[in-house]
Amino acid sequence: MSESTPQYPPLPPDNLQRTLTLARPDTDQTLPHIGLVGDTYTITVSGDETNGRFCVIDMHIPPGGGPAPHRHDFEETFILLEGEMEATFRGKKSLVRAGDTINIPANAPHQFHNSSSKPVRLLCICSPAGQEKFFQEVGIPVATRTAAPPKLDKEQQEQFMEKAKALAPKYHTELLKEAY
Repeated sequence: MSESTPQYPPLPPDNLQRTLTLARPDTDQTLPHIGLVGDTYTITVSGDETNGRFCVIDMHIPPGGGPAPHRHDFEETFILLEGEMEATFRGKKSLVRAGDTINIPANAPHQFHNSSSKPVRLLCICSPAGQEKFFQEVGIPVATRTAAPPKLDKEQQEQFMEKAKALAPKYHTELLKEAY
């Protein structure tokens, strides 16, 4: 009696239309640096470069920064490179330190907050891609990876929030009104 070997389809050929992406967020002037909610997000790998499979965003979060509670229909993985932050997942708070990785499952309510006195740097990987387009559409271009977005007065903050609320459903995101 011979054992059968499972048959797997062969790998497709290399797509020569796709190219290597090399991102240098501190020196590459062509990368988009986006100011959003007081933070600065640099898109290092866009969904256009991965056939929509994922995107990578280099996040600079100053003390006190981080987004409000939200949820979305894609996976989000954070790799903390520098500093420490507080992550809240389904109402439970965790301290995340440099070197740690967390994954937020699709549709789960969450937020992160830099409660320290030093900036935090993290990589955010969204799968599938699309979140980077939301950031580009709602955010404000800034000069560098660590440049602070312009301060918004009360009226500008209200306009920003209205724009974010209007665009969020287009990008499969729900902005939650309060902590969970």
